[in-house]
Amino acid sequence: MDEIPAKRQKIHYGVLDLKLKDQSSAGSTNINLSSGETLDLEDHLSERKQALLAQFEKRRKARQINVTTDDAEVKALLRKNGEPICLFGEGPAERRERLRHLLADLGEVQSKKQKAEEEERQKKKMEEEETTWYHEGPESLKTARFWIADYSVPRASSRLQVERERRNITDSVRNAKRQELHKNLRSLTAIGSQIGDERPISFCHFSPNSKILATSSWSGLIKLWTVPECEPIRTLTGHTQHVGAVKFHPKATISLEDNDCCLASCSADGSVKLWSLDSEKPIANIEGHTAKVSRVAYHPSGRFLGTTCFDCSWRLWDIEVQEEILHQEGHSKGVYSIDFQNDGALCATGGMDAFGRVWDLRTGRCIMFMEGHLKSVLAINFSPNGYQVVTGSEDNTSKIWDLRQRQCLYTIPSHNNLVSGAKYENDTGDYLVTCSYDNTAKVWSNPGYSLLNTLSGHDGKVMAVDISLDGQYIATSSYDRTFKLWGVE
Repeated sequence: MDEIPAKRQKIHYGVLDLKLKDQSSAGSTNINLSSGETLDLEDHLSERKQALLAQFEKRRKARQINVTTDDAEVKALLRKNGEPICLFGEGPAERRERLRHLLADLGEVQSKKQKAEEEERQKKKMEEEETTWYHEGPESLKTARFWIADYSVPRASSRLQVERERRNITDSVRNAKRQELHKNLRSLTAIGSQIGDERPISFCHFSPNSKILATSSWSGLIKLWTVPECEPIRTLTGHTQHVGAVKFHPKATISLEDNDCCLASCSADGSVKLWSLDSEKPIANIEGHTAKVSRVAYHPSGRFLGTTCFDCSWRLWDIEVQEEILHQEGHSKGVYSIDFQNDGALCATGGMDAFGRVWDLRTGRCIMFMEGHLKSVLAINFSPNGYQVVTGSEDNTSKIWDLRQRQCLYTIPSHNNLVSGAKYENDTGDYLVTCSYDNTAKVWSNPGYSLLNTLSGHDGKVMAVDISLDGQYIATSSYDRTFKLWGVE
């Protein structure tokens, strides 16, 4: 009778072994339990192995902890950490061991806590780097924002009305006008050339009545010339270093008197000066920049002046009170170029960090980030239609951006050297002019951006370009110390 249970037991284990062999031959290590569940032996063994390894590591760390042999100090440390100072039947040696394991556990928890805090700090740092920073402005900035909003909305409405009227023009009439324009642009030639200074001519800008051309030089001088005769009118002295740009007030030579503030200029020493048309000395200085100021631009209203600085910021000044109302950061390197939309609501800036940004002056927000250039953005200009922006870069290309789609529409491989200037035609934006350090300026159609004409004639780098408001002339200034007027003979 005793042999029968033993045989049954042997047969039972033999069946289990057979099942395991069958499952291993099929590539499975699962065991079917009575409840219908499956136990994965490999996962189970792996979990046990990890638990044992963790326990051994914990013991190893505990052995490395030095614990005092003074039983009173051991009890004090236990009490400090919220543990009982003595357990039933526990001696000093066991108490020291218990404290050692407690300190090991606390060290592991503290290490995890520090790691979590470090990850949180890194996460916050990354978020801060991706966030556009804004300076807290004075109360005058809030007033200026409301003023700009009131100024820009009617102008935007008028611009949209003009665009609606242009849409009603038939394609045949539009194509005929475009062909006539392209014909004139293809026949552009140099109608005037003048040596402007003893050093390179860094910038040129037409007056609003298109009868005066202002040029700035690396000598620190600003000169006024008649158009189209290219005869000197006056030399403005006051800067002591390279003049980066000179700009006419939007109402100069039209409604402003000659003794009013008609021009603004900037220099490599950080100075910004305001000029009248009847004096050779500046009538005011705008102080506050601590680094090179590369460009200035008037707001369409003429009340505000924008300046770009190599301290990674651009600034907005209220000319009426000569006060800085906005000090705006956002670029990671020096800000080089600036332009205002014709409505007065938006401002575009280009930086040495290869990025462009479009700012809403009414809210202070950066509404578009222009990423795509490989090198510095040296030129930026709004189209008269209000929603297109052209940028010229050190990577030898020009890009057309659409504010409505918030993307780059077209990339023009425009020159063989860096693009130093870009300018839309002032009325309808039907063509675009770019200039470069390859000694040329080029005229491009819009839309399509096909090359219409290459303006060659300078012996050095072309540093700036401008188009007169009446559309009759194009001016270029060069490193060869000359400026030229281009037009149809």
